[in-house]
Amino acid sequence: MHDHSNFTFLQAEWPAVHEAASKAETLVHTDARAACFYTRRALELAVNWLYQHDSALKRPYKDHLSALLHEPSLRSTLGDALFAKAQVVKELGNLAVHSARKVPTTDALAATRELFHLGYWLARTYGRTNRPDPTLGFNAALLPKPAPTTPAPAPQTVAQLQKLERDLAERDQTLASALSANAALEAELQAVRAQIAAAKQANAATPDTHDYSEAQTRDFFIDLLLKEAGWTLDPAKNFEVEVSGMPNAKGEDKGKGFVDYVLWGDDGRPLALIEAKRTRKDARVGQQQAKLYADCLEAQYGQRPVIFCSNGYEHWLWDDTQYPPRAVQGFYKKPELELMVQRRSSRQPLASAEIDAAIIERYYQTRAVRRIGETFERDQQRRALVVMATGAGKTRTVIGLVDLLTRCNWAKRVLFLADRVALVKQAADAFKTFLPDSSPVNLLTEKHTEGRVFLSTYPTMMGLIDEAADGTRRFGVGHFDLIVVDEAHRSIYQKYKAIFDYFDALLVGLTATPKDEIDHNTYTLFNLETGVPTDAYPLDKAIDDKHLVAPTPISVPLQFQREGIHYADLSEAEQAQWDALEWNEDGEPPPDSVEAAALNQWLFNTDTVDKVLEHLMVRGQKVAGGDRLGKTILFAKNNDHAEFIALRFNANYPQYRGEFARVITYKTAYAHPFQGDRPEALRSRAVEK
Repeated sequence: MHDHSNFTFLQAEWPAVHEAASKAETLVHTDARAACFYTRRALELAVNWLYQHDSALKRPYKDHLSALLHEPSLRSTLGDALFAKAQVVKELGNLAVHSARKVPTTDALAATRELFHLGYWLARTYGRTNRPDPTLGFNAALLPKPAPTTPAPAPQTVAQLQKLERDLAERDQTLASALSANAALEAELQAVRAQIAAAKQANAATPDTHDYSEAQTRDFFIDLLLKEAGWTLDPAKNFEVEVSGMPNAKGEDKGKGFVDYVLWGDDGRPLALIEAKRTRKDARVGQQQAKLYADCLEAQYGQRPVIFCSNGYEHWLWDDTQYPPRAVQGFYKKPELELMVQRRSSRQPLASAEIDAAIIERYYQTRAVRRIGETFERDQQRRALVVMATGAGKTRTVIGLVDLLTRCNWAKRVLFLADRVALVKQAADAFKTFLPDSSPVNLLTEKHTEGRVFLSTYPTMMGLIDEAADGTRRFGVGHFDLIVVDEAHRSIYQKYKAIFDYFDALLVGLTATPKDEIDHNTYTLFNLETGVPTDAYPLDKAIDDKHLVAPTPISVPLQFQREGIHYADLSEAEQAQWDALEWNEDGEPPPDSVEAAALNQWLFNTDTVDKVLEHLMVRGQKVAGGDRLGKTILFAKNNDHAEFIALRFNANYPQYRGEFARVITYKTAYAHPFQGDRPEALRSRAVEK
């Protein structure tokens, strides 16, 4: 390591971050690609340190960098400016590892500069011993340059960096597993967390006067987002474009104006303009000025551009011929802008277009499609929520909607999201059956196939958002015109909010939850009044219409399930089992009783499960003339409870050789073949609720 570094202040408390950051700055002028790789590596180490040591942060569904950064608790901790810096470091690192394009020194310099400010914030906020000097700034002169007479080593290739990335990830995982298995280290970590919390509180008491170079971040971030959208910027054509006809210009420049960015179509006409404002200003401050620029460009070229307003961190899109301004996560690709402009004249009315009766057969499905169409067309709202009882044909309804929107040129590409692999496969099969021309693509099995309807689980889509080819994202913010969310509820948006923030698309949520049981926040997400979905077809109506059959409740007389369990009432063997359970993490004595509502949280009672299974086998719904039990679902408390039920079934009914009762939860691999059970291979299923 060289003696003079921008990152010396990290060495004492964050040696791993310091090592990667120092490596990055030594490579800026000799191997820009590797420098960007190491800045991303340093960021990953810093972010993982934060989640491990700051108890205020909540780990997201997945531990890849994008998910960690977008988790609301971390994003709010960082704030907009630092979040944007982290995005710059992450994206430049991704480009270095996954793009064959040449990485310029300017990118490596920008990544190192932004990493410096993130590192400064980390040390200033969480430092326990040495906090960096408030006057400390990034010094590009400290970045070593190769001597003219010394031949520079060969830059690392994309393949070499990808292998290095895999090796480091494997090493990190091995180390994390070893640490998590060490109880003494876990206890020590708890003590460190308390110290860090105290240091964080004390450090916050002193105002942060550090210059975080927000203007540089803003300008670079806008350019980076445009690069990710596939735009090649030419200073002579795209920046500070002169227009005439501005009403407020005076003096020699009367009538003149200069547009910060103009994005041009292949025909030489403007597709979009970007009005960039200072970071500390709301991005929408430039809205009126941008509108005037759009007027000037339209008068000069005969085509009105789409308007973007940005402060570098917040971006607003305004196609003022169609919708009011709305927040977006980035900029559209050229083909997406061309399609948006073309639709101004080619989009057909939804209200008068026919709905394909071969896809939708029932009145309430047609009604739902019409009401969604009214929401989009008449009300100019971009979100709709449909409540429809399970089994009433939600997927068919959506296919009818997609067919209508594509025929009327409202949608070209559609994304269908579900929370289970089996549901994605079912929906893909339904699209192939009822709308084969949509070229449905199951992203779980066809990750690189192109089509018009893409189907995916939420985690898979989260991973694909960052996928890029030669520096251009595969799925840009405007890639999809419509997103359909199966089983839409609040937890989906809390867990995978980044998907819905990223894509700028019409949104339709589907749910079987009764409209009065949908929480207020879900209605808010769809911009709806609480209790008033876009359309509803409840279970009782489906039963009245004879499209569904009413369930027949049967009471099973089980004392534990009704009254809970009391320690004093148990046998000695059961009391021993009770005492052996880990009731809490603090080593406190077990409770004297467990109420009925909490029973399965703590105790999987053998006798209770056996009685339920016996009741089912004797009195359950029978088929084949009453000779055998029909297909049955048992809803369990959690995965462990489902496994326990299957274990007890096999113990009580060994004659079925483990083929009758099967566990199907989110952990079950190859669960989808169970949907095509042969009649002679009946299975009851323990499914996680």
